Amino acid sequence: MSKSAPTEYEVVQGPEPHPGRTRAILKAHPQVQKLFGRTPATALFVPIILVAQFGMAYAVREQPWWVIVLAAYTLGAIVNNTCYVIIHEATHSLIFKGRTANLLAAIGADLVHVIPSAVTFTRFHLVHHRHQGEFDLDADLPSHAEAKLVGNSTVMKALWIAFFPLMQALRMPRFSKLISFWEPWTVVNALAVFAADAAVLYFMGPWAFLYVVLSIFFSIGLHPLGGRLIQEHFIIQHPQETYSYYGPWNLTALNVGYHNEHHDFSAVPWNRLPQVKALAPEFYDTLKWHRSWTGLLLKFIFDPSLSLYSRITRPGPQKRQVLTGGVGRVPDSVESLQKPPAAVDSAA
Repeated sequence: MSKSAPTEYEVVQGPEPHPGRTRAILKAHPQVQKLFGRTPATALFVPIILVAQFGMAYAVREQPWWVIVLAAYTLGAIVNNTCYVIIHEATHSLIFKGRTANLLAAIGADLVHVIPSAVTFTRFHLVHHRHQGEFDLDADLPSHAEAKLVGNSTVMKALWIAFFPLMQALRMPRFSKLISFWEPWTVVNALAVFAADAAVLYFMGPWAFLYVVLSIFFSIGLHPLGGRLIQEHFIIQHPQETYSYYGPWNLTALNVGYHNEHHDFSAVPWNRLPQVKALAPEFYDTLKWHRSWTGLLLKFIFDPSLSLYSRITRPGPQKRQVLTGGVGRVPDSVESLQKPPAAVDSAA
């Protein structure tokens, strides 16, 4: 008899698991600290990706619709997903030391995404790291309306994944009173991305633009790469709340599957994350991990025991403050990861 899907988030009172494991690993393997730092060469992927993506958009501008869909599913999705990971690296200051340089790298990678999101992502993602599972601050958690709408229906779960970029965007108003998303760089981000959109439409035409749009939805949607959405924090083996993926897609996704390692050591760049696992196998080999994003995606869609509520949450303080900060705020030392974000303008 199959287990029924949860209809509410599981609430735990204990802290999230990462800070404790970070301290334990550092005590057992202090050499992990040598992996902290940045990889400036990551920025070199940006111009290569932009040429590949917009070059393909130009190549398919006069092709039949099915060629555009196939191109977006095979090349476009991979390129877009890699861009998301580059933005993620910039968010954690893992490309350059300076905030401006990281922001420029993130915005450059965002040019293929049609809707500007890089600077906004730098806000809510760092809060996710510091407040994992706290519903009023963790934008990685679906809203209650979102979770109830989808339920555990196979069709609705498939549609939720297919339109995930839109679903995630609809979560943002929930955090407007607690997380400040607006700054001058937000405007720069928007102008740059919308200028790229206009250039594609003007110089290449609507079919080229359709290729770019489809690439976004496939990159974090109904595609093997979409399994990442489920892999990171959906409960597959209770009570574990964060999972890693060790499979071939890490080659194009810049090791983004090493999610436990990343949450434990967010000062380690993508190219050194496998070394974290290699240095501390006794901490990671005992955790549940995934070998197939495709298999996990299908499991989530068809398993009636899984829903958007298959997540762990924890209560936060009753009184909050508006959180600020963005690219450049993740430090080089694990100790400073424990410091709270800058806070201004108290709010109830």
